[in-house]
Amino acid sequence: MDRLLHIQQQTQLREKINNLPRAPGVYLMKSACGDIIYVGKAINLHARVRSYFSQTPSDGRAFVALLDKVLFDIEVVVVHSEKEALLLENELIKKHQPKYNIRLRDDKTYLSLRVDLRHEFPRIEVVRKTKDDGATYFGPYGSATDIREVLRMIHRYFQLRICTDKALATRKRPCLAYQMGRCPAPCVFEVPVHEYRRNVDAAMLLLEGRSKQLEDFLKGRIKQCSNALKFEEAARLRDQLSALLRSQEKQLVVLEGLDDKDFVGFAQNSHMFSIYVLQLRQGHLVGGRPFCFRQQGVPVEEVLSSFLNLYYASENFIPKQILLPIQLKEDEEALALLLREKKKAKVEIRMPHRGKWLSLLKTAQENAHNNLNEHEQKEEDVEKLLAELQQKLALKKLPRWVECFDVSHFQGNSIVGSKVAAIDGKLDKSLYRRFHLRTVVSNDDFKSLYEVVFRRLKQGKEEGALPDLIVVDGGKGQLSSAMAAARDLQVTDVEWVGLAKSRLLGQALPEEMPQKSEERIFLPGRKEALVLPQSLAELLFLVRLRDEAHRFAVAFQRKSARKQALRTRLDEVWGVGDARKRSLLQHFGSHKCLEKASCAEIAQVAGIGEQLAAKIFNSLHKPKA
Repeated sequence: MDRLLHIQQQTQLREKINNLPRAPGVYLMKSACGDIIYVGKAINLHARVRSYFSQTPSDGRAFVALLDKVLFDIEVVVVHSEKEALLLENELIKKHQPKYNIRLRDDKTYLSLRVDLRHEFPRIEVVRKTKDDGATYFGPYGSATDIREVLRMIHRYFQLRICTDKALATRKRPCLAYQMGRCPAPCVFEVPVHEYRRNVDAAMLLLEGRSKQLEDFLKGRIKQCSNALKFEEAARLRDQLSALLRSQEKQLVVLEGLDDKDFVGFAQNSHMFSIYVLQLRQGHLVGGRPFCFRQQGVPVEEVLSSFLNLYYASENFIPKQILLPIQLKEDEEALALLLREKKKAKVEIRMPHRGKWLSLLKTAQENAHNNLNEHEQKEEDVEKLLAELQQKLALKKLPRWVECFDVSHFQGNSIVGSKVAAIDGKLDKSLYRRFHLRTVVSNDDFKSLYEVVFRRLKQGKEEGALPDLIVVDGGKGQLSSAMAAARDLQVTDVEWVGLAKSRLLGQALPEEMPQKSEERIFLPGRKEALVLPQSLAELLFLVRLRDEAHRFAVAFQRKSARKQALRTRLDEVWGVGDARKRSLLQHFGSHKCLEKASCAEIAQVAGIGEQLAAKIFNSLHKPKA
């Protein structure tokens, strides 16, 4: 009967595919549960979707081979152009995170430098996102080390201010940077604007990579100062020039022209797909970014097109040229148009055939292969680690999905719980959860753990998403409490481990190393604790997971306690109700900022006068009992 229903459903699906419109749009493939498993775009929806069911021998994609088993329905959204299809595909992938699409798990952008030249005394600040706000941006930089090196040179030799605009307006005495000779302290002293601007112009030349112009500029300034008998100033400029020349020696690659280019290389094997973006900025090779995804058998052109769409839509810098090892065919023109509108300048996507750009593209390809090899090696190491852990703990299955629970409190108050998770040996912060205790009001670790684990397992049972192994921070009592929650919910396909922390053994003299007990593992049905060698990789993995759960719980408990204490102190002030509490938090953005605010700043909040501000300030800063 089930097979008959399956054949009937597949027949209906193929009829639906045959009747799809011959127009641009986005198609969403769905499983029997209604989950979206793949999102794609097409100029011609009818032709693209039909191609997935082609019976030609050349179509050997792994993804296509799975369609008969996993595909239940197809939904399409018709749009007016291929550019609109690209935009919609991007939004739907971010929203639904389909199983068979590539996903940029590292959504954060690399660091950039921002300079607002409209300010009287501009400063260079580090930002993650570039905005269309009239300021000038440099980067992104390949690593925090790179950006620290640039800032160190600028602050040491060009002496630009470090403090924020607020500090510039309110500071009463110069800071340590002035004492170190790295800032002229315009916040306190009368600094000639033209002299400060001269340093800004020199720093801009450095950031733009215009080394020859900066060298000529500094040599001219040295000569001027020498002629004017300003020998100390000339010596400082000489040091700037020496630092510049040294930095040029460290530069790996300098190419003619000041163009910005990205070289996108890729490599793949049967189960992984690697992409490497090599970045050329202002003629300088500044580094690259590696990405690795699970191989789904989707055509390379489709993977690269989807990757570029997601990558440059995530506030990453868009260069003038994007160079690829293959042509994207139908998606290339629409993607270039989309990026052109976002950058507000011409963007070209092309495949070089000769010359230095082809050589750099080959470098990107080599890096993609190296990245793929590194991930393969890591996967082998992880598989070995998990297999050893399974053997040491006598687990029934490989613990690919491991979760760890902990609870935290302060003197019996502000009790909270935490859950952290690791997938294939790697911490996955998207699965972290915090818990406010609902049924426990006093300090009871056993009841607290029972509630936290019960709530987690109940939700997981309803959603059909349970881990392979649960680690509990504690010994026999904590492990028994957690397992009681599983018994009450009739959850039987999860395995359990309790991990008791090592503790100090007695008091050590100041000149002696403190002695600690060993980390102990408690297993269900086993009376004695299991003690593994303390340097064993499998034990260190569990300890790391346990310590992360503890850190996450303590951080949440402190935040909750701070909010509760602040809320209590605000409640003590007559005239401050819920509406004024909301106004205060909306104005300052957080409880921590409100605690740091001065009486005058509190008085600026709508509905808070000077008298009430004074009462609030005094209540927040009264000595603790």
